[in-house]
Amino acid sequence: MSRPHARNSLGKVFVAELFSALEQLCFDEQVRVVVFKSQVKGVFCAGADLKERAQMDDAEVGHFVKRLRNLMDEIASSAKMGLIETTRGLLPGAGGTQRLPRVVGIGLAKELIFTGRQIDGEEALSMGLVNHTVPQNREGDAAYQRALALAREILPQVDIASGMAIEGMCYAQNIPTKDRQEGMAAFREKRPPRFIGK
Repeated sequence: MSRPHARNSLGKVFVAELFSALEQLCFDEQVRVVVFKSQVKGVFCAGADLKERAQMDDAEVGHFVKRLRNLMDEIASSAKMGLIETTRGLLPGAGGTQRLPRVVGIGLAKELIFTGRQIDGEEALSMGLVNHTVPQNREGDAAYQRALALAREILPQVDIASGMAIEGMCYAQNIPTKDRQEGMAAFREKRPPRFIGK
């Protein structure tokens, strides 16, 4: 990512470019891992472009935040991070209030959201927010090298037949559940499902 004048903040054009890149990568069967890297020294991403947002009307803000939320569904980062919106009088709007508690628990998520505290990779690792942290190397590709090593470790272990067998076993467990039956009934009746966790 290289938007130095805005510290890689997520503006409309930048978000559109990221979506475009992800769409292309999504259909490339050779791609197994995507590493997002900043070309801006000392910064990964400053979050939403608040200068640009200040120029938007309410409808544009709503549309942009929804688009940003969709982008966050597609990617995640493991650099210094935080949901700092509350320090600016805002709420996390790209899905952070929903994703973070599911990963680190409600109590810790509330603390991080309410304080707007930023955490580094080691803290993120200790709370289970990321799987790995790597110190940057001279070439600037430490995350890529870690991802490549992990892929090399995983790929020989997995083949399509065993993956399909695992999927089949999981699906077999899902078939008799009340939630699956409710989901199918709701679909037929064109209404939202009422899941009960069983």
